[in-house]
Amino acid sequence: MVLTTAYFPPIEYFAILAGYSVVYMEAQESYQKQSYRNRCRILGANGVEDLLIPVVHSSCHNLITDVHVDYSTPWLRKTQKAIDSAYYTSPFFEYYRDSLYAVMDAKPETLWEFNIQIIKYFCSKIGIAPQILPTMEFTGEALDIHPKHQNTILKDMGIDRPYWQVFADRFGFTPGLSIMDLLFNEGPESICHLK
Repeated sequence: MVLTTAYFPPIEYFAILAGYSVVYMEAQESYQKQSYRNRCRILGANGVEDLLIPVVHSSCHNLITDVHVDYSTPWLRKTQKAIDSAYYTSPFFEYYRDSLYAVMDAKPETLWEFNIQIIKYFCSKIGIAPQILPTMEFTGEALDIHPKHQNTILKDMGIDRPYWQVFADRFGFTPGLSIMDLLFNEGPESICHLK
């Protein structure tokens, strides 16, 4: 299986990771804007919110592994405040908050490194351990879960089912969110929703 990199990937991404012992991550592609490579979705008090990780833009087509995170603005603190606001009352947020923020506060230099650290963090907390390897050449076969396209991954896997969400009383169950939504709301039971 080959996946593209993703920032706080959606639950579907981790359902795929949970099904493989080895997963390749496309390391030879060009950076693509408006994708999960540098954005994620959470559910806050006002509905679905996109969180973005700003990158340093270049005039040439950068390989995804060469794209640098832009720390010149206070986006990291704003992101953490948005996560706090959305998940403060979730059952397991307090348990994971400090260790997750430690990963973010390390400020990895590239988007690739940042995403890999986040993906490995959530894999370890959920209890899955796929070996994640970068591709050595462009495959053109990477599964790209995209925020602008609906997918049927969970349905096709037979695991399309709701779980408890903080703001479900306002919005009903909201699919397609970041893995943090599942982990903060379900904790150790998250694995049950991925297999």
